[in-house]
Amino acid sequence: MNLSGGTGKRRNTLIFASMTHIWSDLFFVIIVPLLPLIQSDPDLLLSYTEAGLFKSVYAASSVVLQIPAGYLATKFGEFWLLIFGNVWVGIGLIGMALTSGYFLLLLLALVAGFGGGTQHPLATSLVSKIYDSNGRSTAVGFVNFAGDIGKLLAPLLSLLCVARFGWRGTLRIVGLFGLVNMVVLATIRPWIKLGGDVRNEFQDVNIDKREKTDLASFGTIGSIGFIDSGIRSAALAFLPFILKDKGLVDNQIFIMLTFLLAGGALGKFLCGWLDDRYGSMFLIWATKFITAVLLVYTLFVPSALLIPLMFVLGIGLNGTSSVLYSLVSLFITSKNRSVGYGYYYTITESGGTLAPILFGIVADIFNIRKTIMLMGLSTLVILPASLILKTKIDIQEEKS
Repeated sequence: MNLSGGTGKRRNTLIFASMTHIWSDLFFVIIVPLLPLIQSDPDLLLSYTEAGLFKSVYAASSVVLQIPAGYLATKFGEFWLLIFGNVWVGIGLIGMALTSGYFLLLLLALVAGFGGGTQHPLATSLVSKIYDSNGRSTAVGFVNFAGDIGKLLAPLLSLLCVARFGWRGTLRIVGLFGLVNMVVLATIRPWIKLGGDVRNEFQDVNIDKREKTDLASFGTIGSIGFIDSGIRSAALAFLPFILKDKGLVDNQIFIMLTFLLAGGALGKFLCGWLDDRYGSMFLIWATKFITAVLLVYTLFVPSALLIPLMFVLGIGLNGTSSVLYSLVSLFITSKNRSVGYGYYYTITESGGTLAPILFGIVADIFNIRKTIMLMGLSTLVILPASLILKTKIDIQEEKS
């Protein structure tokens, strides 16, 4: 499928949404490879629970403004909200780099995360409207994939910067470069069509055949997304500790996380592309089965096999999300899409917020190995839950 759809402004809007997603995900995932260093910082010396709480507070605060951002976008459009949100988080990262106490670090993580509430619902809603009847899953998967480029950059930048600048210097560098990039993106506003104008210019005249929002199906997708996001967030938080227990040093851990996130990036784009062609249920089952098995296998695999394992695990961890993001648009009318995605991301990212705390408590009470095993078992809950949607998905996909 040609993602440009033959329209320059459509292509530019897709590129804009993708670029803001790259920076937004980099801002939030940069904490992951740095977390063991933050935990062992002499000024902090955190427990597993405290480290998980720090990551969760940062993620949790990004959930708070997602629903309000959806409502604001229906009135004012997405462009400046997406720019402003990333600027806010970039400034927050610089602030976190300057603090020396745990309480202040938590407070700054809370405030900084608020800016992340604009990115996911607004960018996904925008793209899903533009491509509503023409390769929606592929387009949404592309924006989703772009975010994983940001995730992929996180361990690479850590690998390049930590040895010389430490975790604090790395956060300052990422924050400053992010601010510069947002200034550059702000200059392309005249070449982009956003907000309500996009629907009138691009949207297929037949999309309003969905007469109303299906709240029951939306709730089921949200519940599946809650579990999926929770497992993904917890795995990213605690896999570095498993790798450290295997004897890997910091640079080796960064490399492993790079392969994990590279697999995740491929999984998001590939699953979006496959979803447009082969349907959703098979992909949900395949990706979550892979995730459950490989999470547990990380505990036993020889170090020589970690690179291919991390790459394939990344596909399983992240690929499901593109399928779920696209499914949301089957059950939410275009008029309510921004608000609907605001609610969806709030639900799912709540899972991503709570999971590191809960699994961190499990790790402190038992150990990190049993925690990873529990993650694998928890992933399997998604499989029977997805069957509830099968009939309705088949009906809606036929209509689309």
